[in-house]
Amino acid sequence: MKRELQPRRRMEMQSHEKFEIFNLDMKVGDTLKVKGKISGDAEGFSINLGSCSSDLALHFNPRFTESVIVCNSKCCKAWQAEHRDHHFCFSRDSSVKLFIEFLEDKFKVKLPDDHHVEFPNRHGFDKLKYMSIKGGFRVTSFKLD
Repeated sequence: MKRELQPRRRMEMQSHEKFEIFNLDMKVGDTLKVKGKISGDAEGFSINLGSCSSDLALHFNPRFTESVIVCNSKCCKAWQAEHRDHHFCFSRDSSVKLFIEFLEDKFKVKLPDDHHVEFPNRHGFDKLKYMSIKGGFRVTSFKLD
C-alpha cells in the first residue's frame, strides 16, 4: 500500500532545516527509515514522532555538544524524564541511515553502526500522525514500511 505523505520544509537559523509531516499514519509494527546528511556545523538534531508537536511519543536527539543521545517524550507541551544513551556513533558532515521501529510497548532505533537504542512508548499510542526532523540534519529520503 502506497501512502501519500505531504512534507513541509521550513528554513531555520544557521540554514538548518525543519522537515514536518502532519499525516504520517504510522502504526504499531511499522518501521520508519530515514536517510540524511548531518551538517558540518551541527550541534545536534532531533527526530520527533507523536500525535502533534506538543504530544511526542519519541524525541530522538543526538547531541554533538555532549556526545550523547537523548530520548524523551512530551505530554501536553511538558517534557518528561530524559533517557540518555552514551553510545554515540554520529559524526558531523556525514550521511546516515536510521531505522525507527514502532512497537506496542517501545521504540527501537537502529543506529548507523547497528547499535539499538530503545525507548518506552510512554503514551501507549498505537498510531502516530506527526513527524518532525530538525537541527543540523537534511533529509534525503524517508520511507514508512
